[in-house]
Amino acid sequence: MAEIILICGKICSGKGWYTRQLQRERNAVVLSCDEVENDLFHHELGDRHDIVAADIRQYLLKKAVEIVRAGCTVILDWGFWSRTDRESVSACCKAAEVSYEWHYVEISDEDWKRNIESRNRAVAAGETTDYAVDSGLLEKLQALFEPPTRDEIDVWFVNQR
Repeated sequence: MAEIILICGKICSGKGWYTRQLQRERNAVVLSCDEVENDLFHHELGDRHDIVAADIRQYLLKKAVEIVRAGCTVILDWGFWSRTDRESVSACCKAAEVSYEWHYVEISDEDWKRNIESRNRAVAAGETTDYAVDSGLLEKLQALFEPPTRDEIDVWFVNQR
């Protein structure tokens, strides 16, 4: 049965790796805000980032519902950092009468820091289209992330390096 799989986790937690595993296992379509931001805007949205990112998420959610109704599973690899975002998307899926499942990618602080360092090295070497995560951005993102509770999540994956 087709469904929307929603991937929750902080930046550099391993969501992309986990998503690729699920994509292969479930023969799913992945819709990623980061991919759209890079491919269309080259990660250069500046002050417009939050507004454009919200529009991208709204559009991709609409497409996810269409794809599921056509019979294919969709994975939304967005992070879903706030409880409000998670509740809003759950309500949208319920209203659209499509099945959905929440997955959380948990990572230890030590492994998380190693992932951030690895990402930053890859960015500096030009090996990825990701953006670097400096201390200022990291501090901002940490303040925005609200870890989910167990009752919000259907599948709790612990990413260990």
